[in-house]
Amino acid sequence: MSQSGPADNHTNKKINHGRMIMVILITLAIATAIALAGSQQGASYSLAGMSIPVLLVCAAVSFAINWLIFLPSWLAQTEHYFDLTGSLCFITLALLALNLSPNQDLRSIILTLLICIWAARLGSFLFFRVRQDGSDGRFDAIKPVFTRFLVTWSIQALWVFVTSAAALTAITSTHRAPLEAVAYVGICLWAIGFLIEIIADRQKRSFRAVPANAGKFIVTGLWAWSRHPNYFGEILLWLGVAMVAAPVLSGWQLVSLVSPLFVILLLTRVSGIPLLEARSDKRWGAEPEYQRYKQNTPVLIPRPPKR
Repeated sequence: MSQSGPADNHTNKKINHGRMIMVILITLAIATAIALAGSQQGASYSLAGMSIPVLLVCAAVSFAINWLIFLPSWLAQTEHYFDLTGSLCFITLALLALNLSPNQDLRSIILTLLICIWAARLGSFLFFRVRQDGSDGRFDAIKPVFTRFLVTWSIQALWVFVTSAAALTAITSTHRAPLEAVAYVGICLWAIGFLIEIIADRQKRSFRAVPANAGKFIVTGLWAWSRHPNYFGEILLWLGVAMVAAPVLSGWQLVSLVSPLFVILLLTRVSGIPLLEARSDKRWGAEPEYQRYKQNTPVLIPRPPKR
C-alpha cells in the first residue's frame, strides 16, 4: 500500500493551483467571447493604429482594475476593498463605454445612470458594512491562498462585465432608436427592484443593530415576504436594464442579453442563495421557529406572509 507524503501533498497543491489558473483562463475566455459578439455593429477605439472594439476594451479594463486592487489586498490579507472595487468597476465601465462611443443618445445616458446609481449605492453599503463588521467570513479560507484569492477577483471581473454586458452593448452600438414603451417599462422595473433592494438591506441592517437581536434571524418587513428580498430586487432591476437595452440590439449583439440570466443563475444557483441558505441552516436549522419561517416564506419571489 502506498503512503502519501510531502511529495504527494505538493502534487495536490500543484493540481489545485492549476485548476485555479484554469478557472481564471475560463473567465477571460467567456468575457472575450461575449465582448466580441456584442461588438458586432459596435463602436471601436483607435489605439496605436489599431481599431479595438470598445466593448472589448471594457472587458479588459474590468479585469485590469480587479487584478490591480487584488495585489495590495492579498499582501494586506484584506477583503475590505473587494465589494467597493466591484462597484467602482461597474461605474468605470459604464462611463468608459459612454465616452468612447460616438453619437450618444438618451437611451445610452439612461443606461449609464441606471448602472452608476445602483453601483454607487450598493458599493458604499457593502463597504461600510464590512468596515463595521471588521471582516467578511466568506474570505477567511480564501485570502491566504494566492491563486484562490486571485480567482475570486477574476470572477468578480467577469461578474461586472457580464452583468452589465447588455447595457454596455447598447451604449456602444452604432444603432440608435428613440425610446419606446418597453424602455419605459424597463426603467420602472429597475426603479421597483432598486427600491426593494434598498429597503431590504436597510431593514436587515437595522435589525442587526439592535443588541437584543444578536444571533437571531430577521422575519419582519420584506423578510416576512421573502427569505431573500434583496436578491429579488437585484434580479428585477437587471431585467429592467436589459429591457431598456434590448430594442437597439440585433444579430450577435443579442448574446449580451445573457446579462439578466447570468444574474439569476449566480444568485439562485451559485454564490448567492445557496451559500446563505446553507449558512442559515447550519446556524438555526435545529430551531423550530426557523423551520416554520422556511416553510411559510418563499425563498425568493415575495408573497404575503401566511397568518
